Amino acid sequence: MTIAVTRSGVPETNVHEVKTNTVPDGTVKFLSIGSLDLEAGGHLPDVTLAYETWGTLNPDRSNAVLVQHALTGSTHVTRGASDEEGWWEQLAGPGAPVDTDKYFVISINIVGGCYGSTGPSTPAPDGKPWGSRFPLVTLRDTTAAEARLADALGIGSWYAVLGGSMGGARALEWAVSYPDRVRRCGVISIGASSTAEQIAFAQAQTLAIRQDVNFNGGDYYGGPEPEAGLALARRIAHITYRSANEFETRFGRSAQGGEAPLQAVSLGDRGRYQVESYLDHQGTKLVRRFDANSYIAITEALMSHDVVRGRGSLKEALAQSTAEFFIAAVDTDRLYFPAQSHELAAALPGEVPVHVIEAPIGHDGFLTEIGQLNTQLRQNFFA
Repeated sequence: MTIAVTRSGVPETNVHEVKTNTVPDGTVKFLSIGSLDLEAGGHLPDVTLAYETWGTLNPDRSNAVLVQHALTGSTHVTRGASDEEGWWEQLAGPGAPVDTDKYFVISINIVGGCYGSTGPSTPAPDGKPWGSRFPLVTLRDTTAAEARLADALGIGSWYAVLGGSMGGARALEWAVSYPDRVRRCGVISIGASSTAEQIAFAQAQTLAIRQDVNFNGGDYYGGPEPEAGLALARRIAHITYRSANEFETRFGRSAQGGEAPLQAVSLGDRGRYQVESYLDHQGTKLVRRFDANSYIAITEALMSHDVVRGRGSLKEALAQSTAEFFIAAVDTDRLYFPAQSHELAAALPGEVPVHVIEAPIGHDGFLTEIGQLNTQLRQNFFA
């Protein structure tokens, strides 16, 4: 029997299943997109993508908006059928700039993740978790996978693709890899590529996990997990997500309640400063919800971020896109410096302004203070 396929190779039967799906808004759905050959030479024989949607796709499929999550984000951008709060409520929802009463909003869990898409913790063909066998995946690979999901939904082009941090890198890759499929591209708090310093911070995080006594080369499923390593990785990352002023103003040199950093019989007995307790808390929170191998896989995908690779100069690479761009940066960001956003904007055709989020906390301001750009987004992007 012959099965019709879309241009990306998704069986037509999957297209029919997606079109007739009546799962409520903000509920995780799953779609198999078939096998995926990877840029670095690896191969995934059967990839599943988890995603959530909000709103209604209009008859000509012109109102679809793809919102890309950041490094450890999930697909739950905003509330849906349940009251579970999303991670970008200021940006998306009824009446928000990305108005779910007007637009058909989609968020996809990245390949390599642990929120439903194929990743290191999911079964390989032999039924065992991929673990150490999971291949290197780049952001271009994840974009190719997402293009298949768009095909399955019958979306030939996006009204907009946008995201912050790694989500912004994913949006940028979409605009350059598939110029005929992205009409607007929002790149927030990230530049055209991961710099040497950003790769250095990322390597420290992945090494923290790999050196955990329970890591077992990545094959720890069914046994003790590398929780200490993952928590340490999160501590390292979180230092870059917040500004020096935020730490100083919020914590200073204060001791954690009931603890004494300068009173100890030995080095291992001293109490903690408040900032140490805070970082401990951030590490513990992530361990409860994230897989260590996925943290490595996605972090290395972000290391691969380079929109220029194989495309000439930055201007030549960006010239391939026909999208209207919205560029924004956080003024206190010390992970993805505003200068990188300005470099990206300057290389784009025409005059592209860099909108500034004023947030004393640093990089994470792209999440907490995105509401500052509501007017600019409504006037220049979602008019």
